[in-house]
This record gives sequence, structure tokens and C-alpha cells, in this order.
Amino acid sequence: MSPTPQYTWPLLNQRLGAEVWIKHENHTPVGAFKLRGALVYLEWLKQTQPGVAGVVAATRGNHGQGVGMAARLIGFKAVIVVPHGNSPEKNRAMQAQGVELVEHGHDFQESLEFARALATERNFAMVDSFHERLVMGTATYALEFFKGAPPLDAIYVPIGLGSSICGVSAARNALGIKTEIIGVVSAQSPSYALSFSRHKIVEAPAATLIADGLACRKPDPSAMESIWNNVARIVEVSDAEIVDAMRVYYQDTHNLAEGAAAAALAASIRQASVLGGRRIGLVLTGANVDAAVFAKILAGSFTL
Repeated sequence: MSPTPQYTWPLLNQRLGAEVWIKHENHTPVGAFKLRGALVYLEWLKQTQPGVAGVVAATRGNHGQGVGMAARLIGFKAVIVVPHGNSPEKNRAMQAQGVELVEHGHDFQESLEFARALATERNFAMVDSFHERLVMGTATYALEFFKGAPPLDAIYVPIGLGSSICGVSAARNALGIKTEIIGVVSAQSPSYALSFSRHKIVEAPAATLIADGLACRKPDPSAMESIWNNVARIVEVSDAEIVDAMRVYYQDTHNLAEGAAAAALAASIRQASVLGGRRIGLVLTGANVDAAVFAKILAGSFTL
């Protein structure tokens, strides 16, 4: 895939009183950053385990689209497990990549446990949402961002299971720069924030209604190790703040942002009073929001 752009938008700069650079991962071939990790992971899998015929993944959407497209390009069968009530448009997008879509469970954790059992049953490889090879893939957007934008004082990164923020940390460290990394989670799915503050793995309900990409009940231990070592702080934003940020992205840049993708902007809006003319980066991780949902958000009629 080609590099995605990074732009600064005057209206956002005025709104936040800072120089704001957006990394547009909404411009990838699947509308989200997840393709990067999937391509790296499945190419590695093909080279190291040539006897594997297929892969299984659990997802709320973007991970599944990335795995689906990478599997189609590299030559694997792909089974994607989603929870009941998952986004219809994300489900259709995954099926368009040729995946076998299975609905199971009431949240991501239940889908994940079922997917692992299914991978064992079919003798397929399980593609978890956090893995070193996925981090290597997501780190490529951070390398592009750090090289393509002027030096950033801070970067706000949404946290789902952690591959994105760990990739940003790896790229920053490899380049030897001092950009402060700030994680962002949903206040309705605070497991990573709680684990960060208590310095131990803490499970918590994943009850966000708008940011399914941030809906994680149990943090990944390897991701938490990287976060503890590299992240300055984690900001919790409410579903209402995320909805407002989705609207702001469209008003100020005419870009679509799904809920999880708007979390970084929501955090920077909350902290605008202390940005004080700094140069900050925001990762817009994806654009895959259902049309009916986004229409209500723009109209101001979306209810939480």
C-alpha cells in the first residue's frame, strides 16, 4: 500500500489553539490502519508456516477487513468472527474481501475466545489483534508521520488492544526523537487506563456505544509493558466527546472518522487549554462508520 498523507488543517488549528497534524489512516485501501499489520503478519506467516491453509481472526471490523484483504492478496482462506450486533457495513466490507463471516458472542472477548477454538478445530492460524508482527506493520504509519510532519511535541493515539500505540512507540524510539506519546481510551472501556494507573492488568467492562475499536475488556500484557515504558499518560474520553469529535472532523476537514478514530481529537479538544501553541499529532485511525449512524451525528440527533 502507498503511504497515507499527513495534513494540518487551519480550522482545527484555530479550534485547538495549536498546530495540529493529522495522520490520515482513513485513506488506506480498507479505510483504516489495520491493513498494515495484517500484510506484515500474513507475509511472515506464509514464509514461516507454509503448511497453513487459512487464518482466523476476531474483530469488530477493521482488523477483520485488514486480515481479509491481506489473506486474499497472499493466498489464505480467512474466517472472521464478529459479535452479534456488529456494524452491518463493516460486516459487508469484510465479506466483500472474500472472508467467511461468523457471528458469535455478545462482545469482542467472547468472539475472541470462540475464534481461538475455531482456529484449533480447523487447524488454521489464529491472527490475534495484538502481535509483534502487527506492531511492525502499524509502526510504518508512525515512521511516515514522524518523517512527513514537522517535529511534533506530542502525539495522541487511540488504544484498542494496543498495536497502534506500541507501533508509534517503536518508531519514535527507533528515530531517537522526544515526542510525547499520549494514549486515548473510551471512558466506557477503561481497562487500559486503569491498568496504566495501577501498573497491573485490570479488566473492566467494554460498554462504549460509539467506539467499537476501543472496546477492550482485558488488556494484552505485552502491550501494557510497552505502554508503561513509553507512554506519558492516558486520557479517557466519553462517548459524547467522541461523537462531538466525529462531527468536528467533518466540519473542519470534511474527513470521515469512525468513533475510535475520533478519540484522539476528542482528547485534544478536552486538553485544548493546555496545548498553548504546541505542535501536536493526531492519528485518525479509520473512517468506517455506518452511514445511518453518521447521518444522525451530523444532524445532532444521535442518542447515547
